[in-house]
Amino acid sequence: MDIRIGIANSPREISFESAQTPDQVEKVVAEAFDSGAKLVKLAGDKGKIYSVPTAALAYVEVGSESSRRIGFVA
Repeated sequence: MDIRIGIANSPREISFESAQTPDQVEKVVAEAFDSGAKLVKLAGDKGKIYSVPTAALAYVEVGSESSRRIGFVA
């Protein structure tokens, strides 16, 4: 699934694919805010860990789980 993270005061965003479900992503972000953690850590499909400072987090957008269509559609 696609995940996009907006960073405060930055025109760019972080985009990556993740095997985590929308509920798992929501839980990780909510727990980081509730516990006062300094970082939100999310795992990507390719084994990368994305750490974003909680104070700089503008938004987290979780995309659909449907696969992308490749090729021409008639």
